[in-house]
Amino acid sequence: MDRLLQKSIKESLKDLQKNSRKSFSKAIYIGSLTAILIAATPFLFYSYNYIPESKSWDAIFFTYHSGYYESARMAFWMILSKFIPLLLLFVWFFTCRHWWYHTILVPIAMYLYQFIAVLNDDNVFFDNFDLLYLLPIMAIIIPSIYLIRAKMFNKINDAGKSMKELEEEFMVKPKGVIGHLKQYF
Repeated sequence: MDRLLQKSIKESLKDLQKNSRKSFSKAIYIGSLTAILIAATPFLFYSYNYIPESKSWDAIFFTYHSGYYESARMAFWMILSKFIPLLLLFVWFFTCRHWWYHTILVPIAMYLYQFIAVLNDDNVFFDNFDLLYLLPIMAIIIPSIYLIRAKMFNKINDAGKSMKELEEEFMVKPKGVIGHLKQYF
């Protein structure tokens, strides 16, 4: 009986060690891809310099005709000037471990709105009322952040914990992007 128990414990430890190695290597792989993506953003942003100044651009997979903008280069400069910060904000949102990470949704919504405006280049004065579209998002985010902050300060006054301990207590630790998305829906 003791040998069977020892054998099953050893097998369990081997499985646990094997799974932890897999999750560790997966985390290193995803972290490396994220770091490469962040490091490549200047190159992605300045890639508009390789697009011709003409009204239309014939690429390998598509042909782009500039409507509102003067040239294809100007259009892609506008697109990339909204897309790159949006991409970096998404990376920050999905990797942030602080209790206030929901506030990053406000600039994400703002850049997403501006990105859609750039893609829909027929609307010349699209940016005039973007605050009205952000108000519902801000009406949800700001009170929820305030409630979390109030709850933290109540715990500080009651328990005598430091701010760092409370921040660690409110820290969300999802298991990945899918786990992060499941948290919201």
